[in-house]
Amino acid sequence: MTTSLSANPSTLLPLELVDKCIGSRIHIVMKNDKEIVGTLLGFDDFVNMLLEDVTEYEATPEGRRITKLDQIFLNGNNITMLVPGGDIPE
Repeated sequence: MTTSLSANPSTLLPLELVDKCIGSRIHIVMKNDKEIVGTLLGFDDFVNMLLEDVTEYEATPEGRRITKLDQIFLNGNNITMLVPGGDIPE
């Protein structure tokens, strides 16, 4: 007996989950310890992402730096974690 992922309709592949996030807010943790919150406009097979209405959070020796950006393009190689519906990190 052979089973496949498509046998269970509730099983989502990772890129399918990211696709469902287009148009909504997403919280992204980068490899360089920056955290980004924005509205996902699109992505490709390498998980390079285009976001708008972006807030970037960065820990610096002087404290937390917050930068507001209209749009940003993220290289998928630098993404550590995606949190769909994620909000501003504390």
